Amino acid sequence: MPELPEVETVRRGLAPAMEGATLIKVEQNRPDLRFPFPERFAERLEGRRVLALRRRAKYLLADLDDGTILVMHLGMSGSFRIETESDGSAPGAFHHLRGKNAAHDHVVLHLSGTALPGGENSGRARVLYNDPRRFGFMTLTSLADFETHPLFAHLGVEPVGNSLQPEGVAAMLAGKQAPLKAALLDQTIIAGLGNIYVCEALWRARLSPRRRAGSLVRADGRPTDRLVRLVEAIRTVIAEAIEAGGSTLRDHIKADGSLGYFQHRFAVYDQEGKPCRHEGCGGTITRIVQSGRSTFFCPGCQR
Repeated sequence: MPELPEVETVRRGLAPAMEGATLIKVEQNRPDLRFPFPERFAERLEGRRVLALRRRAKYLLADLDDGTILVMHLGMSGSFRIETESDGSAPGAFHHLRGKNAAHDHVVLHLSGTALPGGENSGRARVLYNDPRRFGFMTLTSLADFETHPLFAHLGVEPVGNSLQPEGVAAMLAGKQAPLKAALLDQTIIAGLGNIYVCEALWRARLSPRRRAGSLVRADGRPTDRLVRLVEAIRTVIAEAIEAGGSTLRDHIKADGSLGYFQHRFAVYDQEGKPCRHEGCGGTITRIVQSGRSTFFCPGCQR
């Protein structure tokens, strides 16, 4: 499943096509994806102008001019494709090949007033949502109900910018007996973190994924130096991954047709058997399974 940097890359690729544009027509080619579409889905979108395209955790959110929010989740195989009069591009960063088989184009957004290069003659473009496995979904909510919506009410802090602070994380980890990696994947603590970037951040902070999460909090509730180091590592890893356009093992195409290259910076993820890159460590990257998911770390320096 695409992680936060990949979803942010998709957002940045779609924004020029969608922000400020009007949804003049919406094609809904099936009744459901992972979940059924809301009633009158296409009708409620048509004629609305997109004020902003933003992200919350791994969700894409299109704010519309009537207070409606179009919520989009990519699932395992979902992707967007932009088509203008002169070109087509696929913004995103993914581990598995994203298809262009029209049979899997389940939603097509016809836009007028797009600012995308190539659409300047007519100001029009199409944004196509393609999802062979149909694990993604789209739904509608309102700005007034957003904070209490079941998808968003319990999401934790974003791991970007100044929102993520050691003191806030300490309050969430205090007393937790769960392994540190499991706690970091808990979306109610930090929203949007996934397996790849948790592994990378733990390596940078030299912390074992098996360490008890609550051990990073002092008896008085203040963060330990280890937790301060971890928070900085998370923010840095996510920022670098976004700047690199996300990660890919097979196919990652951004809006400009270039690839995402953060995978070339992986220190531990998918590096089993390779020497640890920390200077003077001498350890070897190991793979273990935690909660059914692969964890990569260096037992020599991650304590």
